Amino acid sequence: MIDHPLITRNPNILGGTPVFAGTRVPIKALFDYLEAGDSLDLFLDHFPSVERAQAVELLEIVKETVISQAPVSQAK
Repeated sequence: MIDHPLITRNPNILGGTPVFAGTRVPIKALFDYLEAGDSLDLFLDHFPSVERAQAVELLEIVKETVISQAPVSQAK
């Protein structure tokens, strides 16, 4: 789990599901929308308590995490 002030986990909020800080919107909801082919704008329209900056920052964090942890492949 990424430890970041953008993400909150509290057993009293959605049973400890990671949510955007200051909201009850699960982080997973953003990825569910994007996986379904929906736009960031549609997600933000459906979850107005999430600010665009929060969603973009989360995507940047995930991108950097994936890039930095990607295995190095050996050229053949």
